[in-house]
Amino acid sequence: MKILITGGSGLVGKGIESIHKEYYNENHEWIFMSSNDCDLLNIQQTLVYFAHEKPDVIIHLAACVGGLFKNMNYKVDMFEENIQMNTNVLRCAHECNIQRVVSCLSTCIFPDKTTYPIDESMLHNGPPHFSNDAYAYAKRMLEIQSRAYQEQYLREYICVIPTNVYGPHDNYHLEDAHVIPALIHQCYLAQKESRPFIIKGTGKPLRQFIYSEDLARLILWVLFKYHSTETIILSPDPESEVSIEEVGIQIAKKFDYSDNILFDDSFPDGQYRKTASNKRLREYYPEFQFTDIENGIQKSVQWFIRNYSVCRK
Repeated sequence: MKILITGGSGLVGKGIESIHKEYYNENHEWIFMSSNDCDLLNIQQTLVYFAHEKPDVIIHLAACVGGLFKNMNYKVDMFEENIQMNTNVLRCAHECNIQRVVSCLSTCIFPDKTTYPIDESMLHNGPPHFSNDAYAYAKRMLEIQSRAYQEQYLREYICVIPTNVYGPHDNYHLEDAHVIPALIHQCYLAQKESRPFIIKGTGKPLRQFIYSEDLARLILWVLFKYHSTETIILSPDPESEVSIEEVGIQIAKKFDYSDNILFDDSFPDGQYRKTASNKRLREYYPEFQFTDIENGIQKSVQWFIRNYSVCRK
């Protein structure tokens, strides 16, 4: 089998690259595609690239992504780039007769006003939080488009919905990154410059985090072992939910800098919680073991320090 991964140089793509040979047939051919190989915003380039590589399946990870402040400040980019990219990938996959595509969404696309825990049936039950609505609607359209290809052309175009992903090879940009890599970078600089480690917001919002290599293993399980076309949440158990404050404290402990943390509540918190149910995942894969948040943060901090000069920041 020839497996093409879009976004192959990103956080989850690198996670798949780091673990794929441990679990699956060595005869599989893996293509970890980056934006240097093909501009997925260009439909002609995408079609030519897919036709040339002739993959049997696609894992679609590429996206225009960022943390809270990028989502709030660049809504046009978040909407238009994701809509264009996702449309190009699915349309070109179909035209190249690729039967199976696994696309990655995010739990931040669920309704803001809802009951918890969220499950897969609730995705379109109301508007998302205003802070990331442009990105959220673009990713919701990927779920609708995938189902449309299932219904009209009998394609196996399915979607997975992970909770907040973190781990090695993340984007550590101070403004545009997601919360864990941004806080790791902030704490690193605060310690280096002997100043307070400032966490934007109150620290009260709650999140479920999934370590990137755990998500990589689950995506490959979906690719090879999940024989449904239903969208599935890939998440640790709801009880694993932690506050941003706790995450900041854990990061500071790894830097031995716990005594100099400040919260700046002049910044917005974003959505308070997004608690997701992994009931469907547990029904299919009850034995899966997730990396706990303390261990995952430890690995992420160590990777960041080792790779500071070359990592995305």
